[in-house]
Amino acid sequence: MRFGAPVWPFKWEEPYDGAIRRIRGLGFSAVELIGWKAATLDSYYTSQTIKELRSVLDGEGILLSQFVANPGELASGDADERAKAVETFKRFADVGAELGTKIVNTVTHFPFGIKTPPMVDRAMVQEFTVEVPGDLDWKQNWLDYVDAIRQCAQYAESVDLKYSLEMHPFRYASATEGLLRLIEAVDSPALGANFDPSHTFPNGDFTHVSIYKLADRLWHCDFSDNDGTNNMHFRPGKGKIDWALAMKALKDINYDGVVSLEFEDIPGVSRGVRPQAGAYEPNVEATANVDREYKIALEFLTGLAQDAGLNVE
Repeated sequence: MRFGAPVWPFKWEEPYDGAIRRIRGLGFSAVELIGWKAATLDSYYTSQTIKELRSVLDGEGILLSQFVANPGELASGDADERAKAVETFKRFADVGAELGTKIVNTVTHFPFGIKTPPMVDRAMVQEFTVEVPGDLDWKQNWLDYVDAIRQCAQYAESVDLKYSLEMHPFRYASATEGLLRLIEAVDSPALGANFDPSHTFPNGDFTHVSIYKLADRLWHCDFSDNDGTNNMHFRPGKGKIDWALAMKALKDINYDGVVSLEFEDIPGVSRGVRPQAGAYEPNVEATANVDREYKIALEFLTGLAQDAGLNVE
């Protein structure tokens, strides 16, 4: 098993070569890259930049654990919009394969593409809700979403990638049972989970129980902590998740993938130049406070992993 980190808490927006070197310097042996929007496939992830990024990855001796994609509304109620999102996913998968990863990732998607408020806002508003038309065909939208995810999974498999779906509040597959239902409906060996307990713990899922349930469909982990009232992403040990049992569960299912530490809501974190939900003011690049948080977390979780009998590379 390896511990890694995503680039975005260190550098929210591209370029990412400096963040890769910074993460390796903190002692991590894996890294995640991201494409926030389709436009980055033309503006940043060009053939030349991909070569340069691969050179940095190889030079640092760090694994690209997954490539995170944002292809668009795969659960849209509009067939043309879903089809466009599927084609964009294919482009992201091609870039991921060219970058050298074995996993392409997306979060799960909003039914009909209807956005909900961020869960972090729930404690700050008088009424936390979303307006939904009363005449929507929910059964058909589910079938359309299953078909879109199946197309993506089949394409990922065709380019020798796995497709990791990440559960997310208020979306299809917002908790473990929902994701397992989606995986069963899609019926593709390429489809599995990117497990982020900061999204599922507030929805009522115990982290170690989710690991046991996901078992052989657990492709990748993004770990962070929270207090269970929202989906903030803190350093493990700062919230209420039982990390010792999480590591034991990983050992029990013979997990040999990457545990990537994703701390989006800690002092000094990078949040780019665009307004973002969260408690802290944005930084274009993370401050030294973030390095400190990551070092503490790496030592803490490495100790728990070793206590559980996991082999940490």
